[in-house]
Amino acid sequence: MREAIFIPVAEEPGDGHGRYHATVLARGPWDPRAQHGGAPAALLVHALELLGGGDHLELARITYEFMRPVPLGDLDVRAERVRPGRRVQLLEASIHDADGTEVVRARALQVRQADDVPPEAISAKPPPPRPARSASAGHLPGGERPMFGTDGCEIRLAERAGTSTDGDPPASVAWFRLLVPLVEGVEPTPLERLAAAGDFGNGISSVLPWDDYVYINPDLTLYVEREPIGEWIGLESTTRIGDGGVGLAESILYDERGRVGRALQSLLVARR
Repeated sequence: MREAIFIPVAEEPGDGHGRYHATVLARGPWDPRAQHGGAPAALLVHALELLGGGDHLELARITYEFMRPVPLGDLDVRAERVRPGRRVQLLEASIHDADGTEVVRARALQVRQADDVPPEAISAKPPPPRPARSASAGHLPGGERPMFGTDGCEIRLAERAGTSTDGDPPASVAWFRLLVPLVEGVEPTPLERLAAAGDFGNGISSVLPWDDYVYINPDLTLYVEREPIGEWIGLESTTRIGDGGVGLAESILYDERGRVGRALQSLLVARR
């Protein structure tokens, strides 16, 4: 088995364009030919970071549209800066399959770091129970074959965050870390780790049986309040299903020091 999720075939630093081979470690739990959303989400962060951002600019928001299942095998990745600026920049990136069909698209905002925020205005929400005190996630659907959620990542479940006061189910908490490099030969960056974990919110907070229903998220938005520190990313996630049957999964994102951002996923809820 390859010891990386993606193998570079042709990569052009500073350009954002490249070709990568997605190994079986990118595989999702439902279709043996398709990736888990966290793998291409992290790969697009890799491409966006290759563009560079200039001094004091940080990625603050990334929105993904999963247009089609992302296959294993060779993929073309394209990234560009579509609106330069000193304080705000707009970036775009996409993944195309071997036939040239676009399968994922992302738009990202880079904003200038603030240097004069008073300490009392800075959020400092502490993290949920740490991964060392959390139980292993154990068996996952599709876990009999190599895949992202069992061989590419380690998942540790923590206790639910408590009873909701507004009628929503209690939040589910889990911690994630990459077990292998995202891109062969390259240490994962903090934002790549964040993107790899951010797409798991609907999976850990499902409110209907997985054997009877699917929760397909055709999008993912990550809001980044600060870059995470360390290898573990925690999610405190809740899924809501409205009267019309449309779902929304919301996750607060943490590192071991505290809150680092938020993830949102629209959900198509359907019987199997």
